[in-house]
Amino acid sequence: MRVISWNLLRLEGAAVDDVAALLERERPDVLLMQEVTQHMDVLLHRVPGHYHRLPWPGRIHGLAVWSRHNFATPHILPLPASPLPGRLPQRRSQIVQVGDITFANVHLSHGQLLNRRQLMRVAGALRGRPSAIIGDYNAVGPSLIPGFADVGPREATHFGGDVVPFRLDRCLAHGLACSFAGTLEFGPSDHKPIVLDLQIAEARVRRHPLQRARRRLVKIRAAFR
Repeated sequence: MRVISWNLLRLEGAAVDDVAALLERERPDVLLMQEVTQHMDVLLHRVPGHYHRLPWPGRIHGLAVWSRHNFATPHILPLPASPLPGRLPQRRSQIVQVGDITFANVHLSHGQLLNRRQLMRVAGALRGRPSAIIGDYNAVGPSLIPGFADVGPREATHFGGDVVPFRLDRCLAHGLACSFAGTLEFGPSDHKPIVLDLQIAEARVRRHPLQRARRRLVKIRAAFR
C-alpha cells in the first residue's frame, strides 16, 4: 500500500489543484494531510475516491485523509494537551482503517516532551494491530516507542524561512514492513510530502524446541529411506 503524508501549510500552501495533481501523478492508496482547511472539501470533485476531514476546534485547519479505497468514518483520538493558559487547543489524531492497516494521522505539538506524550497515547491505541503513525511530528531527535519502528525517510522534510531544516514528517510502524521511503518536492508548502510503501510484515512462527527436534528427526529418517 503506497501512502503519502503532506502538511499543506493552511491557506498559504498547497491548494486543491496541487493536491489533485499529486494524486494523479503519484497514485497513492492513501493520502494523509495536515493543516487542511475547508477549501479541500471539494477534492472529490477533482479526484474520485473517499475523503474525510477533521477540523480542530478554534482553528481554521485540521487533518484530512483521502483514499482510493473505501473506509469507515475515522475515529477521533484526543491527545494530551498543555495545561498552561493561552496554549493551542487540544490536538486530536485521526484514526482510519484502510484495508488491513490502521493509520493514525497526526500533527503533534511543538513541545518536545508533550509531543512524546501524544505519541505514546496514539501508540497505546494502536498496539496489537498492523498500524502506522504518520504525519507532522514536530519532533527534534529520535522518537522511540516500544514496538514501533521508525521507517520514514531520514532526510529533512521541513524548511521555513531562516529556520534550520528539520525532519519533522515521520512514520512509526507496528507490524508492518516498509519497502520504500522517500520524499517529493516541496511544492507550495514548507513541508515535503513523504512517501512510503507499506505491507503487513510476515509473522515469524516460533516453534517449541521439542517440536523443532521432531521435525529434524523426521527429515533425517526420510533421508535414509
